[in-house]
Amino acid sequence: MWVPALEYDDFQDVTDIYSSRPSFPRYRVSVHNNLLSHRAPTIETLRLKFWLGSLQPEDIKLWLGIAVSRCVRELSISCYSNGDEPDCALPRNKILVDAGASSYLPCLETLQLLYVTYSSEDSLRLLLSCCPVLENLVIERDTTEDNVKGLVVAVPSLRRLSLRIGFECSYDGYVIDTPYLKYLKVEDYRDSLSYLVKCVTKLEEADIVVKKDLDEFLESSPVLTSVNRLSLQVLFYNEEESEYGAGIIFNQLEHLKLSICGSNYWSKLLFRLLKDSPSLRVLNLKVAYPPFGEYKQINWEDEWNLIPNCLLKTIETFEFAGCKEGSPQERDFLSFFCKNARCLKSTSSILC
Repeated sequence: MWVPALEYDDFQDVTDIYSSRPSFPRYRVSVHNNLLSHRAPTIETLRLKFWLGSLQPEDIKLWLGIAVSRCVRELSISCYSNGDEPDCALPRNKILVDAGASSYLPCLETLQLLYVTYSSEDSLRLLLSCCPVLENLVIERDTTEDNVKGLVVAVPSLRRLSLRIGFECSYDGYVIDTPYLKYLKVEDYRDSLSYLVKCVTKLEEADIVVKKDLDEFLESSPVLTSVNRLSLQVLFYNEEESEYGAGIIFNQLEHLKLSICGSNYWSKLLFRLLKDSPSLRVLNLKVAYPPFGEYKQINWEDEWNLIPNCLLKTIETFEFAGCKEGSPQERDFLSFFCKNARCLKSTSSILC
């Protein structure tokens, strides 16, 4: 065999669904023999997907050894089991991540850790320290079986970082120390947030989704003020969250996307962001659900005697998605916005 890309998927390859489990041992032997007989000097891609039968750690260890010896460039492993079988060695969402003293991944550029279990609180740090050229890291946590509390991501070479934190995860803090990070994505559905994002000098784009406490996230992540593109989504919003720290100014921001669930206070947050983004050119606003509670009409000319500079000088594109019936808050703010946006070149609206 000389093909550079290998993909094994038992669900696709074992065609007889009525005898799939009895035939899985034969399929596993076939995969084993194919890898042993592979003669190409390098393996560009190896993808292993197992759904129908139990896989043993010895299989993974041997097959990975073969792949590494052939300088594999892309490796993907997906294992599924319901966890009830007596011979189940790798139940779903319980893949154990560990890194020994001799571990070293000198060429690894992309790493995804999706719903895994760590052997100790220090396992992630040790694993990342084995990856001197790592550029793209994805971590997804969404279960109480994820046994690490807080996370520390300290990778000097990292360029892109994506975190997805489920609501069941620990409330412990997260530290991101990545001096050359260019893109940051955070989806955090916990009720309480604690982040420290530091030493980032190259951050260009951020995509932030939080359940609440946006003000706390912004105040703990001052590096966001350097981004050119920013997307913010807040699921549960209250008036106090528009009162983030006075020193937060988005001087480099040109593209802002704000998505917020129904609230009678979203326009105050948006106005504050406009005021603190003097170079903004593109604004995308989405109000996801009808507002709840009583709306107290805001007279923007009286409430703010200073019109945001970006409204007067820089905003060229405005995209709006809102409720079909149009809430009083939407009408008040849009009237104020359109009256003062003197450089608008294009607008669009979608009513849901």
